[in-house]
Amino acid sequence: MFDSLIDRGFQFVFLSHAKAILGVDFRVAVDEIEGALGAATIPIEEIIAGGGGEAKGTQRLRKALTEKRWCKATFVIEKRINGVSRESQSHEVDHVREFENGSRIALEIEWNNKDPFFDRDLENFKRLHADGAISIGIIVTRGSALQGNMRNLVARFLDERQIQCLDDLRPWNYDPTARQRQAITQKMTRVRNPLPFREAFTDTFVADKFGEATTHWRKLEDRVHRGVGNPCPLVLIGLPDSIVTFHEGKAALAEVEAGEGNDQDTDAT
Repeated sequence: MFDSLIDRGFQFVFLSHAKAILGVDFRVAVDEIEGALGAATIPIEEIIAGGGGEAKGTQRLRKALTEKRWCKATFVIEKRINGVSRESQSHEVDHVREFENGSRIALEIEWNNKDPFFDRDLENFKRLHADGAISIGIIVTRGSALQGNMRNLVARFLDERQIQCLDDLRPWNYDPTARQRQAITQKMTRVRNPLPFREAFTDTFVADKFGEATTHWRKLEDRVHRGVGNPCPLVLIGLPDSIVTFHEGKAALAEVEAGEGNDQDTDAT
């Protein structure tokens, strides 16, 4: 199961018999997830231009899942006494796959949120499973190799593009805030162990946008080891560093720029 993804470095953890349930009852879901994740790429240019938010590559993964009928859904769980509603809770999940027999699998992608989003997702899955709304919960996040090698990936981009200063990043749609500029300058001009620009930028960019307090593999593992989400059957999937590509160049920015234009139009209305 998921052998092609595992061969490419994707991480998997199955909890509470999730692997057996998938293998017996949801082979279609396995194929759909494997197809969507297997085609996923995130150009390094999108990571730089996006400043660490949800990369366009992640949005394309969402679209691929939606096209396979993994759609956003809101579950409303209501307690009624003699026909009168006494208590109601709603749970929104970004991707839910419903099958002909009425069973469902819920999936969330946490590319780069604050790590308490894991608590929200896992507790949602736990409640929905307890109420019979879902059979399995799945979370996709940055794997340990992707998180651990983010500095190397950013440094490689700077080296290959011969980025020497912040002005060199403008053609790549990166515009640092005043705080980020100050942090980079301080690292470069400090009396003890001043850093060259590329190291100062890499340290600041990665710590600021992909730091320890964001959603990544270790933070997710910490929670499930504490029992968060238990006893809902869970599948944890870690995205590998191999999904980050370096060959697209300026062409990778077309979708980013188009998205920025759409955002501006939305803000203006």
